[in-house]
Amino acid sequence: MLADFRPTWMLESIYNLTPAEIHEKNIRLILTDLDNTLIAWNNPNGTPQLREWLATMDEAGIPVVVVTNNSAKRAARALEELQLPFISRALKPLTRGINIAKREYKVSSSQIVLVGDQLLTDVAAANNAHIKSILVKPLIQTDAWNTKFNRTVERSLKRRLLKKGYLKRTWGHSLNG
Repeated sequence: MLADFRPTWMLESIYNLTPAEIHEKNIRLILTDLDNTLIAWNNPNGTPQLREWLATMDEAGIPVVVVTNNSAKRAARALEELQLPFISRALKPLTRGINIAKREYKVSSSQIVLVGDQLLTDVAAANNAHIKSILVKPLIQTDAWNTKFNRTVERSLKRRLLKKGYLKRTWGHSLNG
């Protein structure tokens, strides 16, 4: 049960992820959560750092696809300026959105990583789909109303994961560290 919430890696931020590390780990597709992972839930325009990271991934030929539990309308509005592909109503922690991406991009489970800020949705979905996961710190410390319950449950879950040695106490700055 606890192992279902164990991330493959933990990074300070999605921006710490580099093309070299992605290629080294034989990953061909990055799936990412939207709110508080890629953009702050209350700042749909993103940041210059995000645009730079996306450009770096694009130049390296690494597709980045948003897999979100949000509606298509919300995702389209949030991603309009970034022009990123997305899969809405992913139903995380179920594998619906991941399976759609796998089919569309014709990649195997071993070639996909899901980056997200929540154990209960993102990491659990990745583990359910048998793909790698990267848990990142939320971009901001506040959440939309519908995420607050998850954060409360996650605090308890994180304590139990730390006690079992399933989580590190510090956040990494690379996949190798």
